[in-house]
Amino acid sequence: MEKILRIFGKEYASISQAAFLLGFFAFLSQILGLFRDRFFAHFIGPSSTLDLYYAAFRVPDLIFICVASLASITVIIPFISAKMTDGKVTNEARKYFNDIFTVFFLLMIVVAVIAFVLMPFLVSVVAPGFSSLLQAKLIWISRIMLLSPILMGLSNLFGTITQMSRKFLIFSLSPIFYNLGIIAGVVFLYPIFGIYGLAFGVVLGALIHFGVQAIASHSSGFTPKFSFQINFKDIKQIALISLPRTVGLAFNNISLIAIVALASYLKPGSISIFNLSFNIQSVPLNIIGISYAVAAFPTLAKFVSSGKIDEFRSHLKEAARAIVFWSFPVIFLFIVVRAQIVRVILGSGSFSWDNTRLVAASLAIFSVSVVAQGMIALLSRAYYAHGDTKRPLLVNLFCSLVIIILSFVFTHIFISIPFFRDFIEVILKVEGIAGTEVLMLPLAYSTGTIMNAALHWYFVRRDFMKGESFVSKTFFQSLGASFFLALVSYIGLNIFSPIFGTTTLVGVFLQGFISGMLGIVAATLVLHLLGNEELKNIIKVLHTKFWRAKVIAPPQEGL
Repeated sequence: MEKILRIFGKEYASISQAAFLLGFFAFLSQILGLFRDRFFAHFIGPSSTLDLYYAAFRVPDLIFICVASLASITVIIPFISAKMTDGKVTNEARKYFNDIFTVFFLLMIVVAVIAFVLMPFLVSVVAPGFSSLLQAKLIWISRIMLLSPILMGLSNLFGTITQMSRKFLIFSLSPIFYNLGIIAGVVFLYPIFGIYGLAFGVVLGALIHFGVQAIASHSSGFTPKFSFQINFKDIKQIALISLPRTVGLAFNNISLIAIVALASYLKPGSISIFNLSFNIQSVPLNIIGISYAVAAFPTLAKFVSSGKIDEFRSHLKEAARAIVFWSFPVIFLFIVVRAQIVRVILGSGSFSWDNTRLVAASLAIFSVSVVAQGMIALLSRAYYAHGDTKRPLLVNLFCSLVIIILSFVFTHIFISIPFFRDFIEVILKVEGIAGTEVLMLPLAYSTGTIMNAALHWYFVRRDFMKGESFVSKTFFQSLGASFFLALVSYIGLNIFSPIFGTTTLVGVFLQGFISGMLGIVAATLVLHLLGNEELKNIIKVLHTKFWRAKVIAPPQEGL
């Protein structure tokens, strides 16, 4: 295993190259994630059982965010880099890493034990609408999953070394193995242990995720060891810097907990509908927004530390334009062919046509915020690169509260005002289906997320870009091209639906695929006529055989 990882452990300096690699492996991981969800849909379907599985993630995820983010990549990389000499590992750097590892590991264990004891109380907060029988099951499923944040937290810590070494290929392997572990849980463990088998699958995936990063960290010269003489001054420094970011991320998770709590009172399967559609919209987000944000951060941090602010602005512009350029076509395509996407991915076994329509409608609402989610991931890292975690904290805190409030407000309005309910159901083509009130939850989430991105955008322009609007040209070009993409795809659906039919998987796939491809061709033509710079760069990158060349990072300013 270590030999294989060493083969893939190449270093890449260009943001475009690194983002492409991260995007490619994120694509593989997301494809596995879609297979995972298809197994869920086929064997279980949106139901109280699947609701249990998704609800069980909430407490472990909150622990992971609250503890693991205290030793996150965005905070540790600058400190470890400063303790290295010309990019080479030093004893001081190893000691620093081992101190963090020791404190972090012990803290995770203590928090997990406390959560194990308090789980009955925590479950009553996460899913108050569940029956006592479902809550009893949820307690033990959540307790099993408490192993996951420990393993994933350690993996996240070791991933700091992997990403600092710019070994993005290895860094991207872990999520793939994580999904394989969950799939193994669905296929092999669920038939034996029932719902508890799904929890064991999550733990298995987390264990493999951790193993990959641990081996990669070792190959980079960092083999973790317990420290018995800890420099708590350094630990305190990291904790103080990380705390605002941790609180901000925690509030994002708390907003999801509030959504799950509200959904537990709705029709059984509502939590499943929300999560299945959320997972599908996360595919383009991880491939585009997260990949560019992760690839850009080490470079942004290095430019800030070396005082090269103009280069910082240039790289931030490059990443922001790329996110906008790629995300808009995805939004329009997902909205137009949403039913075909959902039916192809999830449409089998226990997943009914009504389930398809509800998840498709939820997906359309989520898709509206794909650009916003990607920009939040990037723009918040612009502040982290400057060592400022307070601004993203305040923005995330405010917008998380907005999401929670809007979830209750929108749901109340939807239930109490028939005109509003009928309007939403007609627009999203879900008339006559029970449980449509669940659509108010993604609507609240997308509204709050767009507001979050808008606030980040305003503050980044003011604080770092001197008021410059640095993606406006790309924004309008991509938006215009995406409109034509949607128009051509919609026409294509109306032409091909009678030809291929809507009763078979192949027919649904072909009508969606061909219509989407025609739309993409139309959008590409429009971008070419507009002289879009991003399209020109794509053509240039396709002619660059970057995977065969060893790219050496420029001194000082390369990260």
